[in-house]
Amino acid sequence: MSVNTRTLKGSAEDVWKVLADGWLYPLWVVGASRMRDVDDTWPAVGSQLHHSVGAWPLLIDDSTEVLESVPGSRLVLRARAWPMGDARVEIEMHPDGDAGTTEVVIREDATAGPALLLPSPLRQPTLAWRNTETLRRLAYLVERRQRG
Repeated sequence: MSVNTRTLKGSAEDVWKVLADGWLYPLWVVGASRMRDVDDTWPAVGSQLHHSVGAWPLLIDDSTEVLESVPGSRLVLRARAWPMGDARVEIEMHPDGDAGTTEVVIREDATAGPALLLPSPLRQPTLAWRNTETLRRLAYLVERRQRG
């Protein structure tokens, strides 16, 4: 499983506000290119984001489902990215109230599909690179919302 960590300037609630706005998903998730729909109950367990992956004109419509949701603390997703397969993505927020920061941890690994054909040591570097950029984008959104 790939594990990435980044400390963001802002509270866990600030981070959660970005995660809870499903329409922002393609702004911080590497690979998601557009939103088609967001369930009204997002990010409740069982709710889904309906997004596309890829670059135009080679877009694939897919979805991401909430498996676990603890506001301000933890979000677990089943992300679909076919034809590569499914992945389990765990996002945790660990606030440091005194510093006004939150450590965000993303754990991800493939759970179904052709991506599992790659041995873990070959899968993990790509996931680590992708989630480093995902956390960078998430930080921009969280920190920018606080300023303006």
